[in-house]
Amino acid sequence: MEDLLVSSWCRDRAVPETYIFPPEQRPGKLIDVPVGNNIPVVDLGVHDQTQIIQQIFKASQDFGFFQEFHAMSGKDKTIECSKDPNKSCSVYTGRQNYAKEKFHLWRDGLLHLCNPQEKYIQFWPEKPTRYREVVGPYTTEVRKLGFRILEFISQGLEISHGHFSSGLAENPRLLVNHYPPCPDPSLTLGQGKHRDPSIINILLQSEVYGLQVFKDEEWIGVKPIPYAFVVNIGYPLQVRTYIFTSSQYI
Repeated sequence: MEDLLVSSWCRDRAVPETYIFPPEQRPGKLIDVPVGNNIPVVDLGVHDQTQIIQQIFKASQDFGFFQEFHAMSGKDKTIECSKDPNKSCSVYTGRQNYAKEKFHLWRDGLLHLCNPQEKYIQFWPEKPTRYREVVGPYTTEVRKLGFRILEFISQGLEISHGHFSSGLAENPRLLVNHYPPCPDPSLTLGQGKHRDPSIINILLQSEVYGLQVFKDEEWIGVKPIPYAFVVNIGYPLQVRTYIFTSSQYI
């Protein structure tokens, strides 16, 4: 039964043994981490680009990420994926290498390529029926937002126009994480601590609490802001610039 999505069998069941992490890896106190009140928020709608660049740089250096307001939202959930011979779209539980894991994450995931849209949209989920209609424009706008932020970073570093967006961010992927209710959250994890392997990661938190950032030797909870994205400066960009903080997330 564990090869099925967590959300299909988790109701009224104890946490299976393969989802129980060793004591040293369990969330423990991470469950009750205080929510930070000083998480940077950047408004890309202001007219002063110099101010925007300064805010992005300060947030990136201090935290490795910031939140940005953007008026997009959606409530559709995925339950089925189209047949895809190239495996550009996949639904899985835990991590994609589930069969090789000793301990599984308490989550279900949907992952698919977004660009070029006319090539990959045929492999996106067919249910719910409006998924492609909603997610198509959504991914297009998020991609534009990512390029815009990368351009601000390029200007701030005084490097060539489009340096980060030419080739480094041409193949965006959409990852949807679903964390079903867990009978004992102290035993397992929905996501482990990590550094994002992408150049930039734009996260729509919705109203869901749980995102945490490690700063000054402690974990800080990130309070969801309605209609805002969390923009994470990925590890490759941190390494490439040498000026942004190296942060971990959970």
